[in-house]
Amino acid sequence: MATAHIIGAGLAGLSCAVHLARAGRRVALYEATPQPGGRCRSFHDRQIDRLIDNGNHLLLSGNREALRFLDAVGAADSLTGPDTAAFDFYDLRADRSYRLRPNAGPVPWWVFVAGRRVPGTRFRDYLSILRLLAAPVGATVADRIDRKHPLFERFWEPLTVAAMNTPAEHAAASMMRAVLLRTFLSGGEACRPLLPRRSLSASLIDPAIRWLRQAGAEIHLNRRLRAIEPTGGTVERLRFADRDVDVATDIVVLAVPPDDCRRLLPDQITPEEGSMILNAHFAIDPTALPAPLPRFVGLLNGRAQWAFAREGVISATVSAAVAAEERTQAVAADLWRDVSRPFGLAAAPLPPYRLLTEKRATFLQTPENLRRRPKPATAFRNLILAGDWTDTGLPATIEGAILSGRRAAQLALARAPL
Repeated sequence: MATAHIIGAGLAGLSCAVHLARAGRRVALYEATPQPGGRCRSFHDRQIDRLIDNGNHLLLSGNREALRFLDAVGAADSLTGPDTAAFDFYDLRADRSYRLRPNAGPVPWWVFVAGRRVPGTRFRDYLSILRLLAAPVGATVADRIDRKHPLFERFWEPLTVAAMNTPAEHAAASMMRAVLLRTFLSGGEACRPLLPRRSLSASLIDPAIRWLRQAGAEIHLNRRLRAIEPTGGTVERLRFADRDVDVATDIVVLAVPPDDCRRLLPDQITPEEGSMILNAHFAIDPTALPAPLPRFVGLLNGRAQWAFAREGVISATVSAAVAAEERTQAVAADLWRDVSRPFGLAAAPLPPYRLLTEKRATFLQTPENLRRRPKPATAFRNLILAGDWTDTGLPATIEGAILSGRRAAQLALARAPL
């Protein structure tokens, strides 16, 4: 039986591995670092003595690929969220909060109810979605939505940056259309927010690793791929630091970031520009938060766009963080001022903190860069690509990564059937 060699144990690689193992394929998974998960991982940080996620991620009930993946690895109950769709926002400039509450069904009657929609907007303002849905190839979100309108500042810009890690003036409208079709345009039942009960690793990574080991998959950590050796149209050998692996009769799935893909395959076209995310984690007294409070809040007119709260930690997320490269106390103080206010801690001094930067958290999802997203098939018979940066039709998100892994697995089974 042919072996599927999967390079990279991020969500794309894990998704591919799970699908292939469920199909009876022999799987070998290789990860360059000591910990699987890629950009979706958790660890106990000694600096603040808290369990934190490398980055903050929010899933929605319409993320079908992610939910199927969780069900497959026995972690369907590891997410938590409200029974109905509700999104809390806090306007730092106006010092006020509001809640966006879509109705459950696909007919959006909620836009006719002032208390459910964005403050300062009218129901006809939401017709702007039609311009976005009809956007031509090459258009950005800001090309289709009036940037001077309150709905842009209070809905479209936060949604675009959260979903695409790209400012609305650069973000491809086609990707926002894909997000809307799977979430808000499918009704509130498809956009209920879901967060890990404990941590990203506990929900998405650890259960998958346990499941793969029980299924007999080989998992190799600290195993960085140095080179791929092709002969003609076939990859013959994988060169790791400590050994070579012959794969001429096997399948190889390359589920690594685009920079690593170009290092291993210099002729492969990939998205080139990266977009950074800065996350700040603040250690607080677990009893300090008044209840009840939302677990996450969208922030307007501040440095951070989102604030997340769980026991003992408040976190801030700065997406598309082109101006936030310096990890300094001044940056931490700015972010603490943003995130402390909606949680009733504005008078509290700067607590112990940890700043984490992912300089290339995603590719910059511009119309130009979307044209550089490759299909999973390559010029080599037995080499397949996976990753949220490949051409999934979705933004570079958890959902897109998991979808890419499933599609890579399906192609692998078609090319080397059992």
